[in-house]
Amino acid sequence: MYIFMVCIILATLVGNLTVIISISHFNHLHTPTNFLLLSMATVDFLLGFLIMTCSMVRSVEHCWYFGELFCKIHMSMDIMLSTASIFHLSFISIDCYYAVCDPLRHKLKINTFIILVMILVNWMIPAGFAFGMIFLDLNLRGAEEIYNHARCAGECFVFFSETSGVESSIVSFYIPGFVMLYIHRKIYSTAKRQARSIDTISQKKMHFETKNDISFGRERKAAKTLGIIMEVFLICWSPFFFFTATNPFMNYVIPPILIDALVWFGYLNSTFNPIFYAFFYTWFCRALKMILFGKVFQQDSSRTNLFLE
Repeated sequence: MYIFMVCIILATLVGNLTVIISISHFNHLHTPTNFLLLSMATVDFLLGFLIMTCSMVRSVEHCWYFGELFCKIHMSMDIMLSTASIFHLSFISIDCYYAVCDPLRHKLKINTFIILVMILVNWMIPAGFAFGMIFLDLNLRGAEEIYNHARCAGECFVFFSETSGVESSIVSFYIPGFVMLYIHRKIYSTAKRQARSIDTISQKKMHFETKNDISFGRERKAAKTLGIIMEVFLICWSPFFFFTATNPFMNYVIPPILIDALVWFGYLNSTFNPIFYAFFYTWFCRALKMILFGKVFQQDSSRTNLFLE
């Protein structure tokens, strides 16, 4: 189990660290959209470095060795970073919506200031929600006796009452998930309509390609990538949040070991995110090669255009 979980953690750290280094180092990647990707990669990296490492010891040893105060800090940061990662995905879908459905005004609507506001929201709301819930014991509201009876010494797990379980699932998963589904449906219908229009135009002008066609192709590719990321996100996190919302109403019949396994299944979403960049973005592959071969230490390497063939 340790070997298996260490592999997951290393994949999460290496993948997201590569995204962080790539966007931070190369000047051509300094765009508002990529700043949002950079923020999400930072969240996923911290989730792997700060949360998954301690969760690994807890999951394998079935015991918490780091004290009660750090247990609360760990639970708060776990909820915060997991929620922030999901929030980033929903805001990335909003950015993709404007890029595909309103490309002429995309840069005007999604500028650096708007992205900074998005990033601030992605960090502050999950932080206030998570730390407020755990340190004010709002997650135990109405179920204090059940918690005291169920909790054993040396354990560290997030316990939800009926109310807090539903509220946590709605805030952390169902609202951003619904936003992603709705926006992706709009993107899909718009992209399909635009594709038919371009096919019609292409039949009239053979062997003629414009910058707009290239740009549209990139946006369609981004929309396709978003769709796959969204599907993986739903697969990874749906089981955990479903049982989080329903388990209190079923008198906590779900064994803790299963809940813990579903948490790790959700963590995999942060592992998979940078992998999709490697498959669908050529700039990521080229940046990865330059990082692996140490070319980022060469003079003026930050000016390398990763989009050139």
